[in-house]
Amino acid sequence: MSKPTLEIQLKTLPNEPGVYQYFDADGIILYVGKAKNLKKRVSSYFTKQHDYGKTKVLVKKIASIKHIVVNSETDALLLENNLIKKHQPRYNVLLKDDKSYPWICIKNERFPRVFSTRRVIKDGSEYFGPYTSMKTVTTLLDLIKGLFKLRTCNYDLSETKIDSGKYKVCLEYHLGNCKGPCEGLQTLEDYNEGINAIRDILKGNFKDSLIQFKQQMVHFSKSMQFEDAQVIKEKIEVLENYQAKSTIVNPKISNVDVFSIVSDESYAYVNFLQLSFGSIIRSHTLEIKKKLQESDKDLLEIAIVELRQRFHSKSKEIYVPFKINLGKKVKVSVPQLGDKKHILDLSIRNAKYHRLEQLKQVKIVDPDRHANRIMAQMKSDLRLKEEPRHIECFDNSNIQGTHPVAACVVFKNGKPSKKDYRHFNIKTVEGPDDFASMEEVVYRRYKRMLDEKQSLPQLIIIDGGKGQLSSALKSLDALQLRKKIAIIGIAKRLEELFYPDDPIPLYLDKKSETLKIIQQLRNEAHRFGIEHHRNKRSKSALNTELETIPGIGEKTIVELLKEFKSVKRIANAKLDELEDVVGASRANKIYNYYHK
Repeated sequence: MSKPTLEIQLKTLPNEPGVYQYFDADGIILYVGKAKNLKKRVSSYFTKQHDYGKTKVLVKKIASIKHIVVNSETDALLLENNLIKKHQPRYNVLLKDDKSYPWICIKNERFPRVFSTRRVIKDGSEYFGPYTSMKTVTTLLDLIKGLFKLRTCNYDLSETKIDSGKYKVCLEYHLGNCKGPCEGLQTLEDYNEGINAIRDILKGNFKDSLIQFKQQMVHFSKSMQFEDAQVIKEKIEVLENYQAKSTIVNPKISNVDVFSIVSDESYAYVNFLQLSFGSIIRSHTLEIKKKLQESDKDLLEIAIVELRQRFHSKSKEIYVPFKINLGKKVKVSVPQLGDKKHILDLSIRNAKYHRLEQLKQVKIVDPDRHANRIMAQMKSDLRLKEEPRHIECFDNSNIQGTHPVAACVVFKNGKPSKKDYRHFNIKTVEGPDDFASMEEVVYRRYKRMLDEKQSLPQLIIIDGGKGQLSSALKSLDALQLRKKIAIIGIAKRLEELFYPDDPIPLYLDKKSETLKIIQQLRNEAHRFGIEHHRNKRSKSALNTELETIPGIGEKTIVELLKEFKSVKRIANAKLDELEDVVGASRANKIYNYYHK
């Protein structure tokens, strides 16, 4: 479509809540979004200046717009979610997780069977779940089998067929696992009592079953039926043991969904905890691939709608870490303290653990993706114009003002590139002057790189505060590199990051990967510099000791060290061993010096 037609479409959009769809020139759907006000939201794409590259590309590709008006924001959320799942547009977030989950089915039949399945058939049967783990399903079915005697056969147990004596009891009856409803040995009413108790247990309500079993145990005890009472006692113990293992949070908190989000530059992880009768009955984390720098609020809204649909949640209240819009049908709470806050913190912890596991796996399976994610994160955290694929960090080392040296360490794609590390002996500065030393080494480093036409780094890190940063900037100015390379200083005490011409430092989250890489760079530069400094001092100390011997010059010292490797070995050498290397005259002088 031509541009004027697109402008007309924008002008005629309604000021109502709804869903909009962007299409390219070939009619392929690019993006689906929701809005409180369709006209304002869609117009903002074409009137706003977009910083993010992908959003700019999206806007250029839009050739036509379609919209659907709905009654409320809740309807818009649901419709948006369904359209994204159906069309999977290129610029919408990708919800990673399409596997089928197991359910527990109570079959719609006389004397219902209870079993696990991955297929939900709309035949009037009841389905509980879906469960995120087959282990949970197996544990629940084992519990049910231990508490209640249910049939496992697939016979049609209609009243007429039972009365006509069509079926005979099987081995399960003789083993005591079934009460034989196929021969009319168990009434439908008695069987359904067990089914009702199973429904409660699957919903997380153990209370009624425990009360019922305890009443039965007391009845059998009073009637002197001690064996039957013991069987019921064992069932109570099984039920109480299972209940203790399930995470009891607070009996007052019932039928609540808890959601939290943890995100980085490329992915978001949304954790979902479902509470029923005071205990957590489900935990699931959804991974979301970002496409257009979506905010955590937008991502959490999308994920909540998807997860509640997927797991068929009907809870009327949800807990979240910040305010979101889900319409009027659901109560949204942001807990600040107490048990509710503890549950939310548990959800956040689950999301963080899931993210860490994913990152560890990606690091092993796809190191390039890991590096790309780190670089994108650093670019965002440090407010850089480009990803810092090549970083260099400088550190000065002088102890008590002696032998001033400097070190430059290099990281490429977030990892040390040791072959590119460089040591510097300070040449032009007299005495301990960190600022002047920093100015000298930065100048020498980049003057040489420019002369040799080497590729320059995207980021320079100076170990020190404003003073060292200012000194390094003088050298960049002299080389006309000020605007070509980003440069920051890191102060040791509070891990403050200083930027040129900005008096206010940047503080990164202490757990952020960006800060960890900067600290790693700084520590590596310090280690490398100290190592060089020690070598220089020890070499100097060795040479000075030998030079104090009258009549022993530099050439003699070199010959001795080549042969004996250390001053200690020279000191302990026999006279004839020394004579073999430097002759009798000099050997006598050295031997007498160490054997006074």
